[in-house]
Amino acid sequence: MTSTVTYLGELRTEATHLHSGTKIITDAPLDNQGKAEAFSPTDLCATSLASCAMTLMGISARNHDLDMTGAHAEVTKVMAADPRRIAKVIIKFVMPPNGYSDTQKVILEKAALTCPVSFSLEEGVEQVMDFEW
Repeated sequence: MTSTVTYLGELRTEATHLHSGTKIITDAPLDNQGKAEAFSPTDLCATSLASCAMTLMGISARNHDLDMTGAHAEVTKVMAADPRRIAKVIIKFVMPPNGYSDTQKVILEKAALTCPVSFSLEEGVEQVMDFEW
């Protein structure tokens, strides 16, 4: 098993990562009867895409002796209705001013676009990844 998820009531869950014991609380969003006091499950999905892409970029950066410490991603999730679902995830990667060459930029961008979460969402969710160098 990877994790357990417990329903806490009031549209909240607690997910526990079994290997580390790390816990994540989710709450339903305001537009779906929740209080939005924590990530919603769809927020986590969109955020997971950014986290996965950034992790793959980090692996490529390490393999090519590049420093991307301080890079961050700004995530926007767009929902659709009938059925309610994530329609689009827009991620803006803001990279530190490290003077990356064009080749290094291509290496890091390609890494982001090949993350497992991206491939898992590929068919049903439009993914927009922009890079601010």
